[in-house]
Amino acid sequence: MSATSWSGSVRPRGVFDLPGKQSRLTQLEARASEPGFWEDSRGARDVLREADGLRADLELWTDLLARADDLDTTLELAQESGDAELEAEVDRTVDALDTDFARERTGLLFSGEYDGRPAILSISAGAGGTEATDWAAMLLRMYLRWAERHRWKTEVIDEQAGEQAGLKSVSVAVNGRGAYGWLRAERGVHRLVRISPFDAQNRRQTTFALVEVMPEPDEDIPIELDWDEIRVDTYRSQGAGGQHVNKTDSAVRLTHLPTGIVAQSQNERSQTQNKETAIKVLKARLLERQLEEKEAELRQLRGEHVEAGWGNQIRSYVLHPYQMVKDLRTQVETSNTAAVLDGDLDVFMQAELERLATGGEGA
Repeated sequence: MSATSWSGSVRPRGVFDLPGKQSRLTQLEARASEPGFWEDSRGARDVLREADGLRADLELWTDLLARADDLDTTLELAQESGDAELEAEVDRTVDALDTDFARERTGLLFSGEYDGRPAILSISAGAGGTEATDWAAMLLRMYLRWAERHRWKTEVIDEQAGEQAGLKSVSVAVNGRGAYGWLRAERGVHRLVRISPFDAQNRRQTTFALVEVMPEPDEDIPIELDWDEIRVDTYRSQGAGGQHVNKTDSAVRLTHLPTGIVAQSQNERSQTQNKETAIKVLKARLLERQLEEKEAELRQLRGEHVEAGWGNQIRSYVLHPYQMVKDLRTQVETSNTAAVLDGDLDVFMQAELERLATGGEGA
């Protein structure tokens, strides 16, 4: 958007009801100061969590509004003075403000119960040997860079190395408010087409990887584990950790027998720590399974086709014979494949979340 076309478009005034949010925050803060507030510990945590979220929203949108007001004032000065350099500066500021607004506006599409939670992201290489495991590693880097853009912390929970290169599978905790709300747009199969660097004959190869996203559970989320239904296996870690990983059976794998869901961790240094991490992942997978079952039931009631797992290809990344990343659900595409693989994913996520918010079929 240019300075001359700027008309204060980044103005979330009535739509975001900032006075209403402030009124609600005041009510919650009053409740938190009442005697006996902590007698109901779970209710108290819910109140504090909602208050923290409202406080963050108010700070964020108040800042955006202040920046928009400052921009209006600067634009008026530039137009009155005919200062071309100042107008150019306004142009750059408008672009930055529009980008920030579009990103934060996406948070308004979060309507799910767990959309505000941190997330656990898992990537699994498909068939294709080294080409597939390399693609899984490329996707991991892409999502780590995306999280960096949002200033969110990430932690690799578990990874299984490929035989020659890359990763067979990897799970990452993405710790940020709304991480699950954003990343749920990425669930599905991601397809890569390129000239394989592992093919001596320089042939074009197509490979796939599955991306799964789960909300990170906390103690208030009602996922109970029946240990009579869980098999616990320990083994020697194969990841980072120096000599220690080769001497003790510190890695832990949990198998939920009724569903076949597997969760494992090997990146911590002790078996106890790995078991705690694996329990968190298992609970997240069970919670996501519950959410998927509810979504599938709703789609069936609406008469929509239900498709999941490896059959659900959502995006193609073509690096040869031309450059193109295209989302097959929203038709959003770009030829700047390098930027996408470097974590520039918001435009794809925003489009998918808009589609879902307006009644599009889930991924």
